[in-house]
Amino acid sequence: MELNGKVALVTGAGRGIGRAIALALAEAGCDVAVSDVAAGEDPQVPYLLSNSTDLALTAGAIENLGRRVIAEPADVTSMPQLARLMEMVETNLGGLDIVVANAAIIEAAPVESMAERVWDRIFEVNVKGVFLTAQAAIPLLRRRGGGRIVAVASVAGKTGRAGLSAYCASKAAVISFTQALAEELGPSGIAVNALCPGYIKTAMWTQVLNPVLAAMLGVPESEVFERFVAQQTFLGRQQTPEEIADGAVYLCRAENVTGTTLTIAGGGEVH
Repeated sequence: MELNGKVALVTGAGRGIGRAIALALAEAGCDVAVSDVAAGEDPQVPYLLSNSTDLALTAGAIENLGRRVIAEPADVTSMPQLARLMEMVETNLGGLDIVVANAAIIEAAPVESMAERVWDRIFEVNVKGVFLTAQAAIPLLRRRGGGRIVAVASVAGKTGRAGLSAYCASKAAVISFTQALAEELGPSGIAVNALCPGYIKTAMWTQVLNPVLAAMLGVPESEVFERFVAQQTFLGRQQTPEEIADGAVYLCRAENVTGTTLTIAGGGEVH
């Protein structure tokens, strides 16, 4: 699919992978709607989420690329907020061709001691959020005669890891949901794929995973990410948000690819 002149929506676009995907789509010629949560805080998440200031910085970077952009905070677990977001996209940008469902959260805890509310919140954002985003967007994609949905999953959805049961299970659910939705929407000309990022030094890693892995590997937190990447990837290096964004752009362009999962992990996951 030629991306020049298309309209894309990226959730979780305030920073990190979401911002990189939004910028890559703009560089490929898309006008882009970007969304993220407004408050930057969630009492059940042990790190600061993106906020409206982060989202404004993403929007400004897209404007600097000469593309049209709208930035609207929205909670992906709220259908009324997503419905308002879709209305704004259609009103201000004329329609919708591409949806990248990137918003997600993480928490680490052994199953034995994990609070039920933590499990529920992870599934609410990571799974229900993808479902609601897709559900809200499908009518707009159909009105354009087809399009693309890219759900951002994770290598954690392919191989479970101790201490991350809720996150791993939620991302496995995203992969399975992607496959089912691809079959449903194929007759409408809408391709649906999942993207599995590998090991990227984001807030999820430094504030959540580093303490867990440091205890498991017996190394200082300041060294754990680099040590883990060196041991677990064939290429021996971390991935970058820009490399994940390249994969998202490919899935948006690909004409005959649907129901698949593209893993970008330097050989850290080969299943």
